[in-house]
Amino acid sequence: MSRSAETGPVPSPVTADDVDLAVRLAVDTLRDAPTVGWGGKAGSLDWDCWETVEHLANDLLYYAVQLGPQSPPLDTHVPFALSRKRPDGPMVFVHAERDAGPAGLVQVLEACGALLAAMVRTTPPRVRAHHAAGVSDPEGFAALGLQETLVHMHDVAEGFGLAWTPPSALCSRVLARLFPEAPGGADPWLTLLWATGRAELPGHPRLTTWRSDSTPRSQDRPDRLQPRPGW
Repeated sequence: MSRSAETGPVPSPVTADDVDLAVRLAVDTLRDAPTVGWGGKAGSLDWDCWETVEHLANDLLYYAVQLGPQSPPLDTHVPFALSRKRPDGPMVFVHAERDAGPAGLVQVLEACGALLAAMVRTTPPRVRAHHAAGVSDPEGFAALGLQETLVHMHDVAEGFGLAWTPPSALCSRVLARLFPEAPGGADPWLTLLWATGRAELPGHPRLTTWRSDSTPRSQDRPDRLQPRPGW
């Protein structure tokens, strides 16, 4: 049964507070990571732990800046230049200073998360901006940031051998917002890992490809952007 076919209360929307909480939990976990091992592989990814956290920080900042212009583009992203440090590394547009060490990298992550939370709080819900998973609203960008934080922390925690089990409520809200067709009835965290190709579910093999849907869930899906009043 898909989540959209389930009966019962509908999960509450993803909020800026959810982003704040997830990033705070991630920061607390990463501060317990050893100073060595940041060059080791992050879970099932081809990236190392440093690259993965840097990628996560970039994701959070990327989502924040899409909401920034008076009239955000709907057909492409705000054109920050992306680059790779190595051919198989993640695409990023900001880097953490290596000389600042892991503590500096974690601070960059914390700062980028704060920027996304601030933009979600201050952007009117009717504003729309581009994302490859679908033109989205502020809640959608909050959900995308939450998804990236939860699952990439799983990758990094696996690389370091750290415990990482986020609150079920956060996972449920991400699933409802980005993966409405995900199977119901299982643990929300395990289901989110399944939905992002990182685990199996009973009766559901591990996915080899996956895609979130960031389009708004409400019936109000304007075809044209409605800019912020007063801008």
